[in-house]
Amino acid sequence: MFVFMCTGCGAELTAPLSQVVLPVHARQAYGNGIQLPVLMEPGTFAVDPESWGRAAVRPGAGAEFGDGAETGSVVVAPGDVRGTVLVPERESGSCCGLDGSDGPNMNCAACGRPVARRIDDCSLWQMVRLEPGAVCRRQVADVVLRSWATLMREWAATPPLHQLAAWGRWGTESEWWSWTPQWHAAGAQVLAHLLAASRGRPVSLPDGLVAVMFRRTLDAVLGAGPSPRRAVLAGPGRPAPDGAADILLVPVHPQTGETWRPQRVRKGEGEGEGAGDGAAYRVPLPFGVWLWLVSPEPDLPLPASGGLPGGVLRDDPPAPRPDHHFDVDPRVFDTTLARLAAVRGPWLRELSGRLPRHVRGGGA
Repeated sequence: MFVFMCTGCGAELTAPLSQVVLPVHARQAYGNGIQLPVLMEPGTFAVDPESWGRAAVRPGAGAEFGDGAETGSVVVAPGDVRGTVLVPERESGSCCGLDGSDGPNMNCAACGRPVARRIDDCSLWQMVRLEPGAVCRRQVADVVLRSWATLMREWAATPPLHQLAAWGRWGTESEWWSWTPQWHAAGAQVLAHLLAASRGRPVSLPDGLVAVMFRRTLDAVLGAGPSPRRAVLAGPGRPAPDGAADILLVPVHPQTGETWRPQRVRKGEGEGEGAGDGAAYRVPLPFGVWLWLVSPEPDLPLPASGGLPGGVLRDDPPAPRPDHHFDVDPRVFDTTLARLAAVRGPWLRELSGRLPRHVRGGGA
């Protein structure tokens, strides 16, 4: 675990924190006027190598207080920040809160050095970004890495749906179920990888939520035809994928960023033969989203047929359903696609140009 300190005076600026992977949705702008929750779990931090706002702050000196000045923006939960003073007048152009676009709006309380940006504007995830060069880290405890088996027992799955509310005309209120912003962002990352993994051929998807999310788009872009590339869900605790699988939808370790890899199995050693030959394309999924896909929480039980006895009132609500088809986050999709080596091939650029309007629309 680490504590982050001011490079100007050495004052501690955070509680002890453990490093995790930067969430896929960290830079997401979701909907219009929607208040999003805190991005990072309490007691964790992640490093974003990209700058935030209109101007980047170059790394500076000050490593004498810790293990080295940070060269990326350190993202933490607002509740884990210590010893800082908010400077609200250093913010302009935001809508319902602070968006950090004008530079640091938090100073070190001890020396007055600008050290962080508080972000809590509508449609943005709430976070504090410690400035590169303004902070350094000091290790205060050993890091405990969870095994895949431990994650399967202890990590919480990310539900695909949430309820939104908005005020209508004449003071009335409306509520509806929608895909969560985390799934919009994760789906965008997966779609970019699926297009790269397709090699221009049709893709066969597993039934269930994966098909609901991507079959419509992939059929529109890749079409149907013989010899599709077969995609399957794979990962810890699941049967080893067979050798006919071309694409593996696998989890990313939330602490290390490692993409799960099937164990190599020598011929004749039983189940999973051929699963570790390295030929399959591994598509990364945030662990919480992957966990829901492989182990979705069941709907409330409903009678298969017939009705309830007279005078009996049921008290279980119907299973929620989204009010629209699944859309991916366009910004996350474009960013992911641009970083894939396959995008340099003309075939993938041509495929991305065929994307239907609902993919580019994104949103809530």
